[in-house]
Formats: sequence, C-alpha cells, structure tokens
Amino acid sequence: MFKLKIIVAGAKDVGKTSLIHRFVNDVFQTDTVGTIGVDFMTKRLTLDNQEIRLTLWDFAGEKRFRSMFPSYCSGASAAIILFDITNRSSFEDLIDWMELITSSTTGKLLKILIGSKHDLADQAVMSNEELAHFRKQYQIDHFMYCSAKTGENVASLFTIVTQKIIDQTLKACPFCQEMIAKELFFCTFCGKPLEN
Repeated sequence: MFKLKIIVAGAKDVGKTSLIHRFVNDVFQTDTVGTIGVDFMTKRLTLDNQEIRLTLWDFAGEKRFRSMFPSYCSGASAAIILFDITNRSSFEDLIDWMELITSSTTGKLLKILIGSKHDLADQAVMSNEELAHFRKQYQIDHFMYCSAKTGENVASLFTIVTQKIIDQTLKACPFCQEMIAKELFFCTFCGKPLEN
C-alpha cells in the first residue's frame, strides 16, 4: 500500500475541514468548529489497482497558527490550497500561503488551487483573469471548483491529486510490474536492477 501525505491549507472559514470530511466520510457538517493548529484524517482509496492511503493534514487558517506549518510539511507530496469564491480576502490571503508553502517544502510539490463553496457560484467575487494570473504566477498544477456542501468535484479532486502524484513519483518495474519510486536503482519487490 502506498502512503501519501497531502497538505490542505487556506484562510479561516474557506471550508478546508468541510472538504476533508466530505471526502473521508461523505457528509457535510454544518456545525464544524474551526481547526486549532493542525488536524489530520486518513482515507484509503484504490486507483489503477493500487491501494493508497491518503493522510490529509488540515491546517488552521488563522495567522497565529502559521508558525507551526513548516514543521508538518515534511514528506508531503501535494498541497491543496483553498479560497472561498465569495470572499475576496480569502483569495488575497493565498499570497501568504504560497510563500509559506514555498519556503516550507523542498523538491517538487504539487500545488492544487480550489475555489471552494461553488454552490454559491452566483456570489463569486473573483474574475477568471485574476485566477489565471494567480495560477501562472505561482505555477499552480491544477485548478478546480468544489463544494463540500453538495459534494461537487470533491471525490474527483482527490482522485486527480492522487493520480498526479503517482504519475510524478512512481513507475512500473519492467520485470514484475509493481509500482515503485522513480528514483530507485533496484526494484523493492523483485530486487532486479533498473535503468534510470
């Protein structure tokens, strides 16, 4: 089984905890309490006949907790960064989050931008041009809208993220066909030497 660590970040009240609960438990909680510091949940899924365990790290959006962020980023394969499409300040706060993520991580980290609360699309305050500029400026790997309330795109978000991580970091052993890390010189399953 592969274990993948994913960071979920963004301003206070953008719906990070609700998104995670919708994915893990398939429920929308109306009485969610703001995260204090950091919390995590796990979920198993099967993709391409591979069993994968996702650990989703939910970081508090309040600025007073951000000093904790770097110590929890080690080993993360992706960062899912949320903003509330009805709240301009949550979008402006993304700049701080991107700087924090960049300074806290090493190596290639997938960056997925999520416009949350898409069930309120008629109240959106950001233009497509602003979003396109932000995505280009911060080299966002993928962008999509989601709604934890309706479940829109929640399952597909985590499938897309997991698939992108697998494509970026794993390969099939040419001898036994098991999935292994791309940087290995020997297969961890059959032990045969690999060409890199």
